[in-house]
Amino acid sequence: MRQLIPSLLVVLLAACRGGHTESPVQAPGADKSTKTKALEVGAAMLQRAPPIGALDMYLDGFHFYNGHRDSQMEAHHYCSALNEEVNQCVIYDGNDKNAKIMGVEYIISARLFRALPDDEKPLWHSHAYEVTSGELVAPGLPEVAEHALMQKLASTYGKTFHTWHTDLDKQLPLGVPQLMMGFTQDGQIDPAMVRTRDERFGVNTAEKRKERADIKPPPVEPGADAWQEGEVVQFADPTSGAKGHQPSRAKSQPESEH
Repeated sequence: MRQLIPSLLVVLLAACRGGHTESPVQAPGADKSTKTKALEVGAAMLQRAPPIGALDMYLDGFHFYNGHRDSQMEAHHYCSALNEEVNQCVIYDGNDKNAKIMGVEYIISARLFRALPDDEKPLWHSHAYEVTSGELVAPGLPEVAEHALMQKLASTYGKTFHTWHTDLDKQLPLGVPQLMMGFTQDGQIDPAMVRTRDERFGVNTAEKRKERADIKPPPVEPGADAWQEGEVVQFADPTSGAKGHQPSRAKSQPESEH
């Protein structure tokens, strides 16, 4: 089966995981018992976990709640390639053993995106700007390998749902899943959040932008990034303090900078 990234990159990604990022929340509950720890050790020795082992691509980027662009957060993606045109990612709020699963993202090629029904396309966001701006990184990966990976990702599209909103300091996965989007132009993302990420990983987003100047993704396909046109697709969340109090599909004013 052909992979989205070459086999060499898989090996490099498995070996390079980048800087340490802790989860921002502590889940309530009693400490693990001796019995639970023993069961974990036994399971690790005796049980195979092929789906987890296939998560060989690590990406770090940023998301915001669809309809709430001021609510932004860093997202750690652990992905696997199902084939040349489809990837699936588990998203965490950190990269250590206590990281919380925040959600999932599905990544598809432009060809598959074009074939989607028109009413499905607003759920998806482009990756072109995330790549060319330097915001999306593969921590720890050598530059030549990361560049090849980003060249491939620049023309893809993602559908992302967050299920545990740890950016809101929620200790448990409360509320309903929320549709997330990616940034599409300068001036949208909080620069302090990017600087904090860069310092932690020892990367420079501005320098990566320059290094990726030769990556020229095709124009974004019609229907993607629909939030820019004022179309907000979101689950209405009846729980107190949750983001995304939107009808299932609402029409708001287009983004002023679009």
